[in-house]
Amino acid sequence: MAQTTPNHTQTVSGWAAHDSSGKITPYIFKRRENGVNDVTIEILYCGICHTDLHHLRNDWGITMYPIVPGHEITGVITKVGSNVKGFKVRDRVGVGCLAASCLECEFCNNSQENYCDQLQFIYNGIFWDGSITYGGYSKMLVADYRYVVHIPETLAMDAAAPLLCAGITVFSPMKDNNLIGSMGKKIGVVGLGGLGHVAVKFGKAFGHHVTVISTSPSKEEEAKGRLGADDFIVSTDAKEMQAARRTLDFILDTVSANHSLGPILELLKVNGTLAVVGAPEKPIELPSFPLIFGKRAVKGSIIGGMRETQEMMDICGKHNITCDIEVIKPDKINEALDRLARNDVRYRFVIDIAGKSPL
Repeated sequence: MAQTTPNHTQTVSGWAAHDSSGKITPYIFKRRENGVNDVTIEILYCGICHTDLHHLRNDWGITMYPIVPGHEITGVITKVGSNVKGFKVRDRVGVGCLAASCLECEFCNNSQENYCDQLQFIYNGIFWDGSITYGGYSKMLVADYRYVVHIPETLAMDAAAPLLCAGITVFSPMKDNNLIGSMGKKIGVVGLGGLGHVAVKFGKAFGHHVTVISTSPSKEEEAKGRLGADDFIVSTDAKEMQAARRTLDFILDTVSANHSLGPILELLKVNGTLAVVGAPEKPIELPSFPLIFGKRAVKGSIIGGMRETQEMMDICGKHNITCDIEVIKPDKINEALDRLARNDVRYRFVIDIAGKSPL
Protein backbone atom coordinates (compact mmCIF):
# COMPACT_ATOMS: atom_id res chain seq x y z
CA MET A 1 0.00 0.00 0.00
CA ALA A 2 1.25 3.43 -0.92
CA GLN A 3 -0.20 6.89 -1.31
CA THR A 4 0.85 6.92 -4.96
CA THR A 5 2.58 4.81 -7.62
CA PRO A 6 5.00 5.86 -10.42
CA ASN A 7 1.89 6.18 -12.60
CA HIS A 8 0.59 8.98 -10.39
CA THR A 9 1.98 11.90 -12.35
CA GLN A 10 -0.91 14.38 -12.41
CA THR A 11 -0.69 17.17 -9.83
CA VAL A 12 -4.07 18.01 -8.32
CA SER A 13 -5.31 20.68 -5.92
CA GLY A 14 -7.65 19.55 -3.21
CA TRP A 15 -8.54 19.75 0.46
CA ALA A 16 -7.47 17.22 3.09
CA ALA A 17 -7.32 16.48 6.80
CA HIS A 18 -4.01 15.29 8.24
CA ASP A 19 -5.05 14.14 11.71
CA SER A 20 -8.07 13.30 13.85
CA SER A 21 -8.83 16.96 14.51
CA GLY A 22 -10.57 16.67 11.15
CA LYS A 23 -9.48 20.15 10.12
CA ILE A 24 -9.47 20.57 6.35
CA THR A 25 -6.64 22.50 4.67
CA PRO A 26 -5.56 22.95 1.03
CA TYR A 27 -3.57 19.96 -0.19
CA ILE A 28 -1.57 19.24 -3.33
CA PHE A 29 -1.34 15.58 -4.32
CA LYS A 30 -0.94 13.23 -7.30
CA ARG A 31 -3.51 11.29 -9.29
CA ARG A 32 -2.85 8.47 -11.73
CA GLU A 33 -2.65 8.93 -15.47
CA ASN A 34 -5.86 8.27 -17.37
CA GLY A 35 -5.80 4.53 -18.16
CA VAL A 36 -7.55 2.58 -20.88
CA ASN A 37 -10.61 2.02 -18.67
CA ASP A 38 -10.57 5.47 -17.10
CA VAL A 39 -12.27 8.79 -17.57
CA THR A 40 -10.81 12.04 -16.27
CA ILE A 41 -13.40 14.32 -14.70
CA GLU A 42 -13.25 18.03 -13.97
CA ILE A 43 -15.08 18.17 -10.64
CA LEU A 44 -17.74 20.87 -10.43
CA TYR A 45 -19.47 19.98 -7.16
CA CYS A 46 -19.07 17.60 -4.25
CA GLY A 47 -21.59 16.95 -1.49
CA ILE A 48 -20.60 16.70 2.17
CA CYS A 49 -21.85 13.46 3.74
CA HIS A 50 -21.93 12.61 7.44
CA THR A 51 -19.58 9.74 6.56
CA ASP A 52 -16.99 12.36 5.62
CA LEU A 53 -17.16 13.69 9.16
CA HIS A 54 -16.67 10.22 10.67
CA HIS A 55 -13.64 9.56 8.46
CA LEU A 56 -12.10 12.98 9.00
CA ARG A 57 -12.22 12.54 12.77
CA ASN A 58 -11.31 8.84 12.64
CA ASP A 59 -14.46 7.92 14.56
CA TRP A 60 -14.31 4.39 13.16
CA GLY A 61 -10.56 3.89 13.63
CA ILE A 62 -9.87 3.17 9.93
CA THR A 63 -8.79 6.54 8.53
CA MET A 64 -5.57 6.71 6.50
CA TYR A 65 -4.18 10.25 6.70
CA PRO A 66 -3.92 12.48 4.80
CA ILE A 67 -7.54 11.99 3.73
CA VAL A 68 -9.30 13.76 0.86
CA PRO A 69 -13.00 13.04 1.44
CA GLY A 70 -15.98 13.32 -0.90
CA HIS A 71 -18.17 10.67 -2.52
CA GLU A 72 -20.97 12.77 -3.99
CA ILE A 73 -19.18 14.05 -7.06
CA THR A 74 -20.52 15.69 -10.21
CA GLY A 75 -18.47 17.03 -13.08
CA VAL A 76 -17.62 16.92 -16.76
CA ILE A 77 -15.46 14.39 -18.58
CA THR A 78 -12.28 15.84 -20.09
CA LYS A 79 -10.53 12.64 -21.20
CA VAL A 80 -11.63 9.11 -22.12
CA GLY A 81 -9.57 5.90 -22.19
CA SER A 82 -9.47 3.64 -25.25
CA ASN A 83 -11.57 0.86 -23.66
CA VAL A 84 -14.26 3.14 -22.26
CA LYS A 85 -17.81 2.50 -23.45
CA GLY A 86 -20.82 4.76 -23.14
CA PHE A 87 -18.97 7.96 -22.18
CA LYS A 88 -17.39 10.76 -24.16
CA VAL A 89 -15.65 14.06 -23.54
CA ARG A 90 -17.96 16.79 -22.17
CA ASP A 91 -20.49 14.30 -20.77
CA ARG A 92 -22.11 15.35 -17.48
CA VAL A 93 -21.31 12.58 -15.02
CA GLY A 94 -21.35 11.57 -11.38
CA VAL A 95 -19.19 9.40 -9.15
CA GLY A 96 -20.43 8.04 -5.84
CA CYS A 97 -18.94 5.81 -3.18
CA LEU A 98 -17.42 3.10 -5.36
CA ALA A 99 -13.91 3.14 -6.85
CA ALA A 100 -13.27 -0.56 -7.49
CA SER A 101 -14.55 -4.10 -6.96
CA CYS A 102 -13.40 -7.53 -8.09
CA LEU A 103 -15.64 -7.55 -11.23
CA GLU A 104 -15.79 -11.37 -11.04
CA CYS A 105 -17.95 -12.41 -8.06
CA GLU A 106 -21.68 -13.16 -8.12
CA PHE A 107 -22.45 -9.66 -6.85
CA CYS A 108 -20.33 -7.85 -9.43
CA ASN A 109 -21.79 -10.04 -12.18
CA ASN A 110 -25.28 -9.11 -10.99
CA SER A 111 -24.54 -5.38 -10.79
CA GLN A 112 -24.46 -5.41 -7.01
CA GLU A 113 -20.86 -4.22 -6.79
CA ASN A 114 -21.69 -2.56 -3.49
CA TYR A 115 -21.78 -6.02 -1.85
CA CYS A 116 -18.51 -7.31 -3.32
CA ASP A 117 -16.20 -8.32 -0.47
CA GLN A 118 -13.30 -6.67 -2.33
CA LEU A 119 -15.14 -3.38 -2.68
CA GLN A 120 -12.98 -0.27 -2.41
CA PHE A 121 -14.33 3.20 -1.82
CA ILE A 122 -13.62 6.40 -3.72
CA TYR A 123 -11.70 7.75 -0.72
CA ASN A 124 -9.84 6.07 2.13
CA GLY A 125 -9.74 2.89 0.04
CA ILE A 126 -7.02 0.87 -1.68
CA PHE A 127 -7.25 0.92 -5.48
CA TRP A 128 -6.23 -1.98 -7.73
CA ASP A 129 -2.71 -0.56 -8.09
CA GLY A 130 -2.24 -0.44 -4.31
CA SER A 131 -2.57 3.33 -4.00
CA ILE A 132 -4.80 5.08 -1.47
CA THR A 133 -7.91 6.59 -3.02
CA TYR A 134 -8.63 10.31 -2.71
CA GLY A 135 -12.15 11.68 -3.10
CA GLY A 136 -14.06 14.61 -4.45
CA TYR A 137 -12.79 17.48 -2.30
CA SER A 138 -10.47 18.19 -5.25
CA LYS A 139 -10.36 19.80 -8.66
CA MET A 140 -10.06 16.63 -10.73
CA LEU A 141 -10.71 12.89 -10.53
CA VAL A 142 -9.60 9.87 -12.54
CA ALA A 143 -12.21 7.10 -12.29
CA ASP A 144 -12.77 3.71 -13.85
CA TYR A 145 -15.75 4.23 -16.18
CA ARG A 146 -17.54 1.20 -14.73
CA TYR A 147 -18.15 3.22 -11.55
CA VAL A 148 -19.40 6.39 -13.27
CA VAL A 149 -22.98 7.38 -14.11
CA HIS A 150 -24.58 9.90 -16.43
CA ILE A 151 -26.33 12.93 -14.93
CA PRO A 152 -29.57 13.77 -16.81
CA GLU A 153 -29.59 17.14 -18.53
CA THR A 154 -32.70 18.12 -16.57
CA LEU A 155 -30.92 18.00 -13.20
CA ALA A 156 -28.81 20.80 -11.71
CA MET A 157 -25.30 19.50 -11.12
CA ASP A 158 -25.05 20.92 -7.59
CA ALA A 159 -28.38 19.57 -6.32
CA ALA A 160 -27.80 16.23 -8.06
CA ALA A 161 -24.49 15.58 -6.30
CA PRO A 162 -25.91 14.21 -3.00
CA LEU A 163 -28.06 11.76 -4.94
CA LEU A 164 -24.87 9.74 -5.48
CA CYS A 165 -24.87 8.76 -1.80
CA ALA A 166 -27.97 10.00 0.00
CA GLY A 167 -30.19 9.34 -2.99
CA ILE A 168 -29.08 5.82 -3.83
CA THR A 169 -28.95 4.88 -0.14
CA VAL A 170 -32.72 5.37 0.18
CA PHE A 171 -33.65 4.40 -3.39
CA SER A 172 -32.14 0.92 -3.20
CA PRO A 173 -34.19 -0.42 -0.26
CA MET A 174 -37.33 1.14 -1.75
CA LYS A 175 -36.74 -0.73 -4.99
CA ASP A 176 -35.82 -3.89 -3.10
CA ASN A 177 -39.18 -3.74 -1.34
CA ASN A 178 -41.19 -3.27 -4.55
CA LEU A 179 -42.10 0.36 -3.95
CA ILE A 180 -41.21 1.40 -7.50
CA GLY A 181 -43.90 0.54 -10.02
CA SER A 182 -46.50 -0.13 -7.34
CA MET A 183 -48.62 2.58 -5.75
CA GLY A 184 -50.71 3.23 -2.68
CA LYS A 185 -48.51 1.72 0.03
CA LYS A 186 -48.21 3.34 3.43
CA ILE A 187 -44.55 3.98 4.13
CA GLY A 188 -42.74 5.60 7.02
CA VAL A 189 -39.49 7.56 6.99
CA VAL A 190 -37.63 7.81 10.29
CA GLY A 191 -35.54 10.98 10.44
CA LEU A 192 -35.81 14.07 8.27
CA GLY A 193 -32.21 14.81 7.37
CA GLY A 194 -30.00 14.36 4.32
CA LEU A 195 -31.32 10.85 3.68
CA GLY A 196 -34.85 11.25 4.99
CA HIS A 197 -35.83 14.26 2.94
CA VAL A 198 -34.89 12.47 -0.29
CA ALA A 199 -36.81 9.38 0.83
CA VAL A 200 -39.94 11.51 1.26
CA LYS A 201 -39.53 12.88 -2.26
CA PHE A 202 -39.10 9.38 -3.70
CA GLY A 203 -42.07 8.03 -1.77
CA LYS A 204 -44.38 10.73 -3.07
CA ALA A 205 -43.05 10.46 -6.63
CA PHE A 206 -43.75 6.72 -6.56
CA GLY A 207 -47.35 7.29 -5.47
CA HIS A 208 -47.28 6.25 -1.83
CA HIS A 209 -48.71 7.62 1.41
CA VAL A 210 -45.67 8.93 3.32
CA THR A 211 -45.43 9.39 7.09
CA VAL A 212 -42.41 11.11 8.61
CA ILE A 213 -41.38 9.84 12.07
CA SER A 214 -39.20 12.26 14.00
CA THR A 215 -38.20 13.28 17.52
CA SER A 216 -38.55 16.95 16.49
CA PRO A 217 -42.11 18.36 16.45
CA SER A 218 -40.72 21.47 14.78
CA LYS A 219 -40.09 19.51 11.58
CA GLU A 220 -43.76 18.77 10.93
CA GLU A 221 -44.41 21.91 8.91
CA GLU A 222 -41.31 21.28 6.83
CA ALA A 223 -42.20 17.62 6.25
CA LYS A 224 -45.75 18.33 5.13
CA GLY A 225 -45.61 21.81 3.67
CA ARG A 226 -42.29 21.73 1.86
CA LEU A 227 -41.66 18.06 1.14
CA GLY A 228 -45.23 16.84 0.73
CA ALA A 229 -45.43 14.20 3.46
CA ASP A 230 -48.96 13.07 4.26
CA ASP A 231 -48.57 12.49 8.00
CA PHE A 232 -46.13 13.22 10.80
CA ILE A 233 -45.54 11.28 14.01
CA VAL A 234 -43.52 12.59 16.94
CA SER A 235 -41.72 9.44 18.06
CA THR A 236 -41.39 10.67 21.66
CA ASP A 237 -45.16 11.15 21.95
CA ALA A 238 -46.58 7.88 23.32
CA LYS A 239 -50.14 8.71 22.27
CA GLU A 240 -49.17 9.44 18.66
CA MET A 241 -47.10 6.26 18.47
CA GLN A 242 -49.93 4.19 19.95
CA ALA A 243 -52.46 5.64 17.52
CA ALA A 244 -50.24 4.69 14.58
CA ARG A 245 -49.66 1.05 15.58
CA ARG A 246 -49.89 -1.44 12.70
CA THR A 247 -50.57 1.22 10.07
CA LEU A 248 -47.45 1.10 7.86
CA ASP A 249 -46.39 -1.41 5.20
CA PHE A 250 -42.74 -0.36 5.11
CA ILE A 251 -40.45 1.86 7.17
CA LEU A 252 -37.09 3.29 6.19
CA ASP A 253 -34.93 4.19 9.20
CA THR A 254 -32.33 6.83 8.23
CA VAL A 255 -31.26 7.84 11.75
CA SER A 256 -27.62 7.49 12.81
CA ALA A 257 -28.21 8.41 16.46
CA ASN A 258 -28.57 5.59 18.96
CA HIS A 259 -32.21 4.52 19.32
CA SER A 260 -34.35 1.45 19.90
CA LEU A 261 -36.10 -0.19 16.96
CA GLY A 262 -38.84 -1.63 19.17
CA PRO A 263 -41.27 1.32 19.12
CA ILE A 264 -40.70 1.80 15.37
CA LEU A 265 -41.44 -1.86 14.64
CA GLU A 266 -44.80 -1.52 16.38
CA LEU A 267 -45.86 0.93 13.65
CA LEU A 268 -45.60 -1.81 11.01
CA LYS A 269 -48.46 -3.96 9.88
CA VAL A 270 -48.16 -7.73 10.20
CA ASN A 271 -45.56 -8.85 7.63
CA GLY A 272 -44.17 -5.32 7.42
CA THR A 273 -40.51 -4.54 6.76
CA LEU A 274 -38.14 -2.13 8.47
CA ALA A 275 -35.10 -1.22 6.35
CA VAL A 276 -32.16 0.27 8.25
CA VAL A 277 -29.75 2.58 6.42
CA GLY A 278 -28.55 4.72 9.33
CA ALA A 279 -25.42 3.60 11.15
CA PRO A 280 -25.51 4.34 14.91
CA GLU A 281 -22.20 4.06 16.73
CA LYS A 282 -23.56 1.56 19.27
CA PRO A 283 -25.27 -1.79 18.48
CA ILE A 284 -28.93 -1.44 17.58
CA GLU A 285 -31.48 -2.27 20.29
CA LEU A 286 -33.83 -4.82 18.72
CA PRO A 287 -36.49 -6.32 21.02
CA SER A 288 -37.75 -9.72 19.94
CA PHE A 289 -41.47 -9.37 20.78
CA PRO A 290 -42.36 -6.75 18.11
CA LEU A 291 -40.71 -9.05 15.56
CA ILE A 292 -42.34 -12.26 16.72
CA PHE A 293 -45.86 -10.94 17.31
CA GLY A 294 -45.93 -8.99 14.07
CA LYS A 295 -44.11 -11.40 11.74
CA ARG A 296 -41.97 -8.43 10.85
CA ALA A 297 -38.59 -8.28 9.15
CA VAL A 298 -35.59 -5.99 9.68
CA LYS A 299 -33.17 -5.54 6.78
CA GLY A 300 -30.05 -3.51 6.13
CA SER A 301 -28.93 -1.82 2.93
CA ILE A 302 -25.87 0.08 1.75
CA ILE A 303 -25.89 2.42 -1.27
CA GLY A 304 -26.54 0.51 -4.54
CA GLY A 305 -24.90 -1.11 -7.54
CA MET A 306 -23.94 0.86 -10.62
CA ARG A 307 -26.90 -0.19 -12.78
CA GLU A 308 -29.26 0.71 -9.95
CA THR A 309 -27.53 4.05 -9.41
CA GLN A 310 -27.99 4.95 -13.08
CA GLU A 311 -31.63 3.86 -12.87
CA MET A 312 -32.10 6.14 -9.88
CA MET A 313 -30.52 9.06 -11.72
CA ASP A 314 -32.79 8.52 -14.73
CA ILE A 315 -35.87 8.40 -12.49
CA CYS A 316 -34.74 11.59 -10.75
CA GLY A 317 -34.41 13.20 -14.16
CA LYS A 318 -37.94 12.08 -15.08
CA HIS A 319 -39.51 13.34 -11.83
CA ASN A 320 -37.13 16.31 -11.32
CA ILE A 321 -35.98 14.98 -7.95
CA THR A 322 -32.89 16.57 -6.43
CA CYS A 323 -31.63 17.22 -2.92
CA ASP A 324 -32.30 20.40 -0.97
CA ILE A 325 -28.85 21.89 -0.60
CA GLU A 326 -26.75 24.75 0.73
CA VAL A 327 -23.86 25.52 -1.61
CA ILE A 328 -20.57 26.64 -0.07
CA LYS A 329 -17.12 27.66 -1.28
CA PRO A 330 -14.12 25.46 -0.36
CA ASP A 331 -12.91 27.96 2.24
CA LYS A 332 -16.10 27.28 4.22
CA ILE A 333 -15.67 23.47 4.43
CA ASN A 334 -14.59 23.45 8.08
CA GLU A 335 -17.48 25.69 9.07
CA ALA A 336 -19.87 23.42 7.18
CA LEU A 337 -18.47 20.32 8.88
CA ASP A 338 -18.97 21.92 12.30
CA ARG A 339 -22.55 22.78 11.40
CA LEU A 340 -23.13 19.28 10.05
CA ALA A 341 -21.99 17.85 13.37
CA ARG A 342 -24.75 19.92 14.99
CA ASN A 343 -27.30 18.91 12.33
CA ASP A 344 -27.47 22.56 11.29
CA VAL A 345 -28.15 22.08 7.58
CA ARG A 346 -31.24 21.72 5.39
CA TYR A 347 -30.43 19.22 4.08
CA ARG A 348 -27.04 18.76 2.45
CA PHE A 349 -23.96 20.93 2.03
CA VAL A 350 -22.47 20.93 -1.45
CA ILE A 351 -19.01 22.35 -2.18
CA ASP A 352 -18.72 24.53 -5.28
CA ILE A 353 -15.37 23.06 -6.29
CA ALA A 354 -15.08 24.85 -9.64
CA GLY A 355 -16.52 28.18 -8.52
CA LYS A 356 -19.50 27.94 -10.87
CA SER A 357 -22.24 29.10 -8.50
CA PRO A 358 -22.98 32.76 -7.72
CA LEU A 359 -22.54 33.01 -3.94
